[in-house]
Amino acid sequence: MKNLVILGGRIVDPSQEIDQVGDLVIKEGKVGFLGRATLNEDYPRIHAGGMVVTPGFIDLHSHLREPGFEEEETIASGAEAAIRGGFTTICCMPNTNPPIDNPGMVEYVKQRARECNKARVFPIGCITQGQGGERIVEMVSLARAGVVAFSDDGRPVRSSEVMRHALEYSLLTSLPLIDHCEDIELTHGTAMNEGRMAKILGLEGAPAEAEEIMVFRDIALAKLTGGRIHIAHVSTQGTLKLVQRAKEEGIDITCEVTPHHLLLTEDKIADYNTKAKINPPLRTEKDREKLVEGLKQGIIDAIATDHSPRSYEEKACEFDLAFFGISGLETALPSLLKLTEEEVELKTLIEKLTMGPASILKGGKKPPLFLPSPLPPGMGMLKVGAPADVTVFDPQKEWVVNPAEFSSKGKNTPWEGETVKGKVMLTVVGGEIAYIDPSLEVEG
Repeated sequence: MKNLVILGGRIVDPSQEIDQVGDLVIKEGKVGFLGRATLNEDYPRIHAGGMVVTPGFIDLHSHLREPGFEEEETIASGAEAAIRGGFTTICCMPNTNPPIDNPGMVEYVKQRARECNKARVFPIGCITQGQGGERIVEMVSLARAGVVAFSDDGRPVRSSEVMRHALEYSLLTSLPLIDHCEDIELTHGTAMNEGRMAKILGLEGAPAEAEEIMVFRDIALAKLTGGRIHIAHVSTQGTLKLVQRAKEEGIDITCEVTPHHLLLTEDKIADYNTKAKINPPLRTEKDREKLVEGLKQGIIDAIATDHSPRSYEEKACEFDLAFFGISGLETALPSLLKLTEEEVELKTLIEKLTMGPASILKGGKKPPLFLPSPLPPGMGMLKVGAPADVTVFDPQKEWVVNPAEFSSKGKNTPWEGETVKGKVMLTVVGGEIAYIDPSLEVEG
C-alpha cells in the first residue's frame, strides 16, 4: 500500500510549524498533501479524529544486540518494537559481538534490516576497533558503507589522545562522534547514583562528576579539533550547564536525553528495583527538573530511548549483580506524554522525537566525502514530496504496560503494571503501513 489518506487528525510537524486539524494524503509512498483534502482518487482511508499525526519518530540510540546477543534482542524483534512505539527510524549502537567496526558488519546489519522490512535501521559504527579504545576504525570506509555516526557506546573512549585523533579523522566524514561520557575509575563497582538513596540502600553510588568530567574533556577536544561531538544520555544538571556553555561558544556539540531520565529519579530504586537500574543512573529530582528545563530551552537537541533489552536472568537477581538497561521503545511515547500534563508542550516533545534527531544525523557543517547519503530526504518532517514516514497516536487512550505483550525480547521496564495514557495507533514507513492497532480500520 503506497497510497493512503489519514483523515481528520491533529497534524503536528514542528519543522514546518504546523499544528492543525486536517488530512494527510500519501501518494506513491510520499507525502502528497496536507490540509483539507478533496479526493478524486479512490485511496484507502483511515479516520484519525481525536488522534495526533506526526512525522515518524527517530531514535538515535538503540541497542539491537544482534549479532552475538540474540537472546536479548534481534534486529527483527527490535525493529518490530520500534514500529509499535511509533519509531520509523532507529540507529543501532555497535556494541555487538563482533562489534560494528568494519564495512562487512555494517552490511550485515543493513541486510538483516532489509529482511525484516519494518523500521528503517541505520548502523552506528565503532570509534575504535573492537571498542578497545586504542586504534581508530577506518571511518571513511564505514561512512561509505552506510553508518550515520560513530560511538564506542557502553565503553567511553578513555584516552584523550585517541579521542582527539578520532574527532580530527571524523571531519572527513562530517559524521558525529557519540560518546558515552563516564570516568569509569570513578564508577567502578557502582550500581546507582551517589547520594541519599544509595546510603539508605547500602549501595555504591556513581557521582555526577564521573559524567561531567568526560563531558568537559570532550567539549575541550571538540573545540580544539572542530569535530562534531554528541553527548549521549545526559543525566546531570552539571552536564547540561557544560553543554549550554559550549553551544554559546559555538562549539559543534549536540546532546540527547532519555525518557527515563526526564521522568524518573533514584527514588524508583527504593525497593531495589533492578528494572530501574540503568547507566548513567537515575539521578535526583533536581537533576530531573533541570533536564526538563533544558529540553524546553533547546539545550537538549533530541530525546533518545537508549533501548537496552535484557534477558530475565540478567535482571532477576541481586541489585549489585543485575545488568544495566531499560527496554524503552514501546513505552517512550506514553511515558513522555506524562510531561505534557504540567511541564512540557506536546510540540516540544514531537520536535525532540523528529526534527531534532534528524538535524543531528544530517547536520554536518561540511558535506561528507561519501554519496549518496543513506538518509531519506525530508527525514523528520511531513514535507510534500518527502518519503511518508508517519506516526499516528491517540493521546487519550489508556492501557496497562504488560511486558509479556512487548514485541521486544527485553521485558525490563520500570513502567510494568502502570496504567498509561497515549498509544501508537499507526506507523507508516515509506508509505507502507508497518504497524496498525487492531482497533483501527482501513476503509477501501
